[in-house]
Amino acid sequence: MEGKKEMGSYKFCLIFTRKFRMTESGPVDDVRAVFEKYAEGEAHMSPEQLQKLMADEGGEERSTSLEEAERIVDEVLRRRHHIAKFTRRNLTLEDFNYFLFSTDLNPPIAHQVHHNMDAPLSHYFIYTGHNSYLTGNQLSSNCSDLPIADALRRGVRVVELDLWPRGTDDVCVKHGRTLTKEVKLGKCLDSIKANAFATSKYPVIITLEDHLTPKLQFKVAKMITQTFGDMLYYHDAESCQEFPSPEDLKGKILISTKPPKEYLEANDGKEKDNGEKGKDSDEDVWGKEPEDLISTQSELEKVTSSINDLNQDDEERGSCESDMSCQLLAPEYKRLIAIHAGKPKGGLRMALKVDPNKIRRLSLSEQLLEKAVAAYGTDVIRIYPKGTRFNSSNYKPQIGWMSGAQMIAFNMQGYGRALWLMEGMFRANGGCGYVKKPDFLMNVGPNGQGFYPKDNLSPKKTLKVKVCMGDGWLLDFKKTHFDSYSPPDFFVRVGIAGAPVDEVMEKTKIEYDTWTPIWNKEFTFPLAVPELALLRVEVHEHDKNEKDDFGGQTCLPVSELRQGIRAVPLFNRKGVKYSSTRLLMRFEFV
Repeated sequence: MEGKKEMGSYKFCLIFTRKFRMTESGPVDDVRAVFEKYAEGEAHMSPEQLQKLMADEGGEERSTSLEEAERIVDEVLRRRHHIAKFTRRNLTLEDFNYFLFSTDLNPPIAHQVHHNMDAPLSHYFIYTGHNSYLTGNQLSSNCSDLPIADALRRGVRVVELDLWPRGTDDVCVKHGRTLTKEVKLGKCLDSIKANAFATSKYPVIITLEDHLTPKLQFKVAKMITQTFGDMLYYHDAESCQEFPSPEDLKGKILISTKPPKEYLEANDGKEKDNGEKGKDSDEDVWGKEPEDLISTQSELEKVTSSINDLNQDDEERGSCESDMSCQLLAPEYKRLIAIHAGKPKGGLRMALKVDPNKIRRLSLSEQLLEKAVAAYGTDVIRIYPKGTRFNSSNYKPQIGWMSGAQMIAFNMQGYGRALWLMEGMFRANGGCGYVKKPDFLMNVGPNGQGFYPKDNLSPKKTLKVKVCMGDGWLLDFKKTHFDSYSPPDFFVRVGIAGAPVDEVMEKTKIEYDTWTPIWNKEFTFPLAVPELALLRVEVHEHDKNEKDDFGGQTCLPVSELRQGIRAVPLFNRKGVKYSSTRLLMRFEFV
C-alpha cells in the first residue's frame, strides 16, 4: 500500500488500446487520522501506543496485552521487510496500514469460542444441514460422502442421512422416490468419523430418516457402533434431569431419529408437497433478497388446515402411537437414539411450547413454521426446506431464529443470499457451530411473555458502518474478468438482515475504472433486535447493460463485531474465502 503505480492496457474494438493508470492506494484518511492521534505526531508507532489504540478503539471486554501488541508489530515487520531481527520495533504509517488491512491480524470478529458452552444443548442455535449427502439438486444429483465431509469442515454440526433398503440385506443413503444415485451408508459414516471434529470439537448430531425394517435397523446399529465406538453418546433420560451441554459433549456423536410410523406420515406430507405445481426458479449468482425468500400469503393459507389436522389427529391418537411405534424399533437401534423425534400428545400447540431442560426434535416444513409462528409465536426445534425446492435453494432463516428454532436445516450444496445469511450467523462464537440463544428467546413458552418480532420495537443500539476502500480483486480475478475493455466499476451494498423492523439495504456510489476503489461512505443502522441482526455486505461490479457482476460477499453477526477499523474478508458465492479480496471498514456502536 505504498502508492506504487503502473500502467494497465485493455484492448478496445480489437484495434485501439486504452491505457489506465492502475494505482495501489495509500492509507485512507481514517487510517492517517488514527495513526497521527496515537503516534502523537511522530513518524513511528510503538507497541505501547498500538496497545493503547487497540484498547481505546476496539471497545472489547478483553484488553490487549503489551505482549500481543509486540507480537503484531514483529509479525508486520517480518512480513513487510522480510527480516528476522529488527533494528527498530515500531510501525511506520505504511506498516500500520498493512496491519489494519490484514484479515488475519485485524479481523472484524473474534476467532475464539467465547459463549457460555455449559448450558443444556437446547439453549443453542445449531448449524444444521439438510439432505447432507446430495451433490446438487434434490431430484437427479448424485449422492456422495464428499458433501458431508465438506459441510463438517465448514462447521456444520447436524448432518442428515436418508436410510433406504438396498436389496434385502443392505442399506444405502439416497433421496427416496427420486432419480438421485445412491451411496453406501458405510462411506457416509466413515466420512463423518474422519471429518466430524476437524473444524469444531463440539458434538455432531446425525439425524436419520429411517425407512428400514427392524432387521436392517439392527444392521445399521451394528455399523454405527463399530464405526464410532466410544465417540457415541447414549442418553439416559431417566437418570439425567437435563440434557448435557455442548462442553460436556465435546468429541461426541449423537444419533437422532423418529419411529417408522411417524416417518410414514411425514413422508406422505412431503409427497403432497412435492406434488404442488411449479417450483422455485433457479437462483442466479446473487440469489433472492431475504424479503423474497418467505412463502407467499396464499401458500401460508394452504397450510392452515395442515396445522389444524396435526392438532386434531394428535389429540385423537394421544400417546399410544408413540408407544406402539417404539415397539417397532430394533432394541439395539433404539438404544442409540440420543435425541428422539416426534410430536407429543396435545398437538402442535403443545409441541411448540419450550421446556429448556429437555431436548426433542420436532420437524416442521418452512411453510408450517411461518404459519405456526404467526399463530402461536412460540418455540420449535428443527425446520427443513419445503419439498418444492428441487434446485436445493433455501429459505429465510431469520423466521426460525426469531421463533427460537434450534436447527434451521439448510441445503448446504446450494448458494445465494439465504445460505450467506446462514453462514454469517455461524461465524459467531469462533465458528464452532453452536451459538447461544439470546436470553429473551429462552422466555418463550408457556411461562414466558414471548417474543413477537413483528411488534413495533424501539432501537436498543445503533451501528455505524463506514465502507472505506477495497483491494485484492486483481490477485483473485483475471484482469478481464469484469470488463474486457477497462478496469472494474465497483460499488458496495451494505445492510441488515434480522427482525423486520431492522431490515434495510443501502449502497455506496460507483467507483469507475479502478481495482482499488475508495468510497469513504458511512451508514447508520438503528437496531431493535441487535442480538439476531446480521450485517450484509455485497460488492457489485456495475454493468449498465446486464445484471451486476459478483465481486464478493460476507455476512457478519452484529453482536460479534469488533469496533474500529477492520479488514473484512470477502467470500465467493459458494462461501469460500478469497485469498486477497477484502474491504477496509469501520464499525462503531452508539
